[in-house]
Amino acid sequence: MSIDLTPGKSIRRTELHKSYGGRRQGGISPSRQTPNVFVITAPARGETFGYVYDGWSDDGYFHYTGEGQLGDQQMTQGNKTIRDHEEQGRELHVLEADGTELTYIGRFSFHDYYEADAPDVGDDPEPRKVIVFRLQQLTGDRRGPVRSRLDRLGQERVKEVAVEQSLTERTLIDGPREPYESERREQKAVLAFAAFLQRAGHDVCRLQLRPDGEAAPLFCDIFDKTTRTLYEAKGTVTRPAVRMAIGQLLDYGRFVEQPFNHAILLPEAPRPDLLALAASQDVTVVWPSSDGTWTSTASTD
Repeated sequence: MSIDLTPGKSIRRTELHKSYGGRRQGGISPSRQTPNVFVITAPARGETFGYVYDGWSDDGYFHYTGEGQLGDQQMTQGNKTIRDHEEQGRELHVLEADGTELTYIGRFSFHDYYEADAPDVGDDPEPRKVIVFRLQQLTGDRRGPVRSRLDRLGQERVKEVAVEQSLTERTLIDGPREPYESERREQKAVLAFAAFLQRAGHDVCRLQLRPDGEAAPLFCDIFDKTTRTLYEAKGTVTRPAVRMAIGQLLDYGRFVEQPFNHAILLPEAPRPDLLALAASQDVTVVWPSSDGTWTSTASTD
């Protein structure tokens, strides 16, 4: 049973499901009443869950983040109905939600999918894996939300951005979430240290780094172009934080032309064994001194 909807026209969600079946809640709504799968996109609500991937992209496809708000998303239930809709003999229809009103965008087909990161809506502070579908439009004019937040960052493999932009992988995917206290300390330290370097005549920026095949870029906290040093800041001096910083610096370093240096920016002096850990990886550690300057292990080498 084909649906009788015109692209650009609106219908109440209750009327959609009354006429064609499907789940009355959630973003993916496969119908048992008719051979259809309804995909409901809600950009404003989606950004609260870190779904920055949704909407029309520069690649010409409509991107849509799968279902599942806790833990890694799996190719099951509604997600599987999107991937397998043609095999199941179902049509795929995309609508944009505004409250209880749905605007019909058109009929689509599954093209492929990729995996990306998004915040967990529970208590886990670490990102989780999400499935992002790329859908090809079959009927209707191109309309609906544009994925400008990601695409406007550009596709350059390495790009300089201002330190003041406060860009990190977490701020990109976390949307309007209130930052953790450690993140506030990180950014405060980044701005203070960048200003210190600039007063000393150094040329500093952030680097936006785009790994091949990844949906979102990476961002180092500071790149000192004068000394060619990559800095990663952490808001705590715990072992997990130092370990993570070392790993992130190694990740960033794959994209930067040699020679360059690695450094971790911390809010206070770390324990001796953490300094030894950093030194074993040729990573400098920097932290604020009581006199308003900064202490660096590089000066003791």
